Amino acid sequence: MPRSATGHSPLAILVCASAILAISLGVRHSFGLFLQPISTEGGWGREVFGFAIALQNLIWGLAQPFAGLLADRLGAGRMIIVGTALYVVGLVVMALPQGESAFILGAGVLVGLGLAGTTYPLVLGAVTRATAPERRSLALGIAMGGAAFGQFVMLPGALTGIGVLGWSGTLMVMALLVLLMAPLAVPLFERNRPPLQATEMSAGQAIRLALGHRGFQLLALGFFVCGFQVVFIATHVPAFLSDKGMTAGIGSTVLALIGLLNIPGTYFAGLWGTKWRKPMLLSWLYLARALVIAPFAFLPLGEMGAYAFGAAMGLVWLSTVPLTNGTVAAQFGVRNMSMLGGVVFLSHQLGAFLGGWLGGVLYDRLGSYDGAWIVAIGLSLLAALLNLPIREEAVPQPTPARA
Repeated sequence: MPRSATGHSPLAILVCASAILAISLGVRHSFGLFLQPISTEGGWGREVFGFAIALQNLIWGLAQPFAGLLADRLGAGRMIIVGTALYVVGLVVMALPQGESAFILGAGVLVGLGLAGTTYPLVLGAVTRATAPERRSLALGIAMGGAAFGQFVMLPGALTGIGVLGWSGTLMVMALLVLLMAPLAVPLFERNRPPLQATEMSAGQAIRLALGHRGFQLLALGFFVCGFQVVFIATHVPAFLSDKGMTAGIGSTVLALIGLLNIPGTYFAGLWGTKWRKPMLLSWLYLARALVIAPFAFLPLGEMGAYAFGAAMGLVWLSTVPLTNGTVAAQFGVRNMSMLGGVVFLSHQLGAFLGGWLGGVLYDRLGSYDGAWIVAIGLSLLAALLNLPIREEAVPQPTPARA
């Protein structure tokens, strides 16, 4: 099997990238389980925890383009090492009861920076550079399947850990688990980054061209919707089900089903992205989300209906990620992939912040989640329309790049 610029085979890079995403995002998806025990013991009220997680999403999104730029220049492996260190320190700070400010620093700032160095654009950028164009979409789908598997495994694992070790002990164990990402990053070290060729865009050219390109703008707006829906559902669905008289166990199972069914969802999205236009598939995915959300939000709901929602939502949960990143690579090439993917992901995280925050605001104002569900459905239909005119053909660069 051909070797990439890292000196490792594309298969080794894909396996390690999938494991990194499984650990990084699996730990991150479990944070909601810590809200009640940490808030109760700290005597803070839930707003402190909620603000820390909202800040985490913002820091993650704001730092992502810069982390991606450095990864494009220095190689993804080096940035993953830095991100791992920040992530571990953040989890340790979270685990030590030192007051509200320290908790917000750990959970919000340090973990947010750690996620920027160990998740989607940066890790998927390395996979993109190591994979042949005709297999790229499938490889991205497989890598995202690793992220989904991490979510599925980590939720019950964290819940068990909290019961046995307590919330602080469980966070310390998670810090040790996150530390494993450091050796996994070794195959992603790009040892011999080639000099900029005359046919390639510099980072400055790429970002200026992308920000002025209508297709890139529409793609980013669509990804904003993805962020809104994912964080709104992950944050508020357990409470929504509780309002319907269901137990916390049902809510946890629904989220676990989303993680489990996301594995085939991302795989087939990547596979189909090698055969059909990725923006067209994105339009269908956003339309499918609206069709899944609407009956769940507004029709009479039972336990089996909640599980059916979790399974259906899982199929379209993060299927947008390989298709979105694959479209960026097709339009602007792979040299600046991590940076440009980071810019698109910033839009995703702005939507994520709004989804988590606005869901609570609308609930407090209206006494139900109906308004937030209407916003989620409307945005889904809008994203389906936004992706229709996007083309994934290479965008001509205006002037030759200079080394």
